[in-house]
Amino acid sequence: MYDLVNHQKMLRLQAVIAVNHHNWFFVSIMCCTRLIHYTSTMNISDEVFYSSDQENIVFSIFYILIFIVAVPGNTLALWAFFHQDNTSPSTVFLRHLSVADISYILILPMRIVYHLSDSHWPFGHVLCELSGFLFYLNMYCSLYLMSLISLDRFLAVVLPIKSLSVRKAKYAKVAVGILWVTVIVSMSPILFSIVNVTSSSSGICKKLYLENTSPKALVSTVVAFVIPLTTVVVSYILILLKLRTLKQQRERPVKDKAMRMIILVVMNFLFAFVPYHVSRVIYIEVHSHGSLTAASRQSLGRANQITSALTCVSGVLDPVMYFFLNQAYRKKLLQLFCKNKEMTNEQHSS
Repeated sequence: MYDLVNHQKMLRLQAVIAVNHHNWFFVSIMCCTRLIHYTSTMNISDEVFYSSDQENIVFSIFYILIFIVAVPGNTLALWAFFHQDNTSPSTVFLRHLSVADISYILILPMRIVYHLSDSHWPFGHVLCELSGFLFYLNMYCSLYLMSLISLDRFLAVVLPIKSLSVRKAKYAKVAVGILWVTVIVSMSPILFSIVNVTSSSSGICKKLYLENTSPKALVSTVVAFVIPLTTVVVSYILILLKLRTLKQQRERPVKDKAMRMIILVVMNFLFAFVPYHVSRVIYIEVHSHGSLTAASRQSLGRANQITSALTCVSGVLDPVMYFFLNQAYRKKLLQLFCKNKEMTNEQHSS
């Protein structure tokens, strides 16, 4: 009961942001501290799900494609953001979003090897722990960074004058610093858990797809996802209501940029994070009742693997968001493509 009361208090604090916008950087981050901690400290189910040969091939190809597309996109974004002179709050958030993406993308080769090796983990327990840690680190940092981006857009569009004093890069850096520390500390138990790889010769890494199945894990999963989702939805509803009042032609660029951001962030949530959290809630809820048939366990395990894999789609969608929301990244990317095109034309002409 104590924990549920705390969860309700956190939700009420999040709702206050729209009114008391001077504290908006810090409220969202403080809300996720206890929630994410539950996710990482519950016991993991001992159940092991084995992929078929066909599934291993599909997962391998999927991760390879994500890696090929996401690495250059996020690396270029990171370079562009850190070489950008005029740093705004949104640039700070986008910069750290690319850092979160890269931290997860870099472990994809290990997942590729795992599936190509017929679900065998050859890297030992340390890298198994690290892969699980980076999975949750990327996911929750990405979720809350996107909610901060949405709040920043809400202030810029709905409260452009009143928010000038708070929409500063220094406040954004403090907020991001608190976010990183919060998520890292909350996820740290994953790095120090006792059982990570089975002792059998199969070498299954339990941190890749196995999930917590306790009631507290269910509550923390729902609330930890609902907070950023609610923040994004409420921010965009208020932005859309404001955009309806913009009639003059000179305000059209503001409207177009806001609409692009809404579409891109919502797509990111729908494709990358909603399936995983819906699947995880079902997974925990069904397991908590026990007495599952073999077919049901197989279906739940497969759904969990697929939706876990889909979370890394965010690493591909985020560079698309950078292209439309950040001029520096868009300029660098266009320069790169134009330069490659000129070199190709020169080779053909010679």
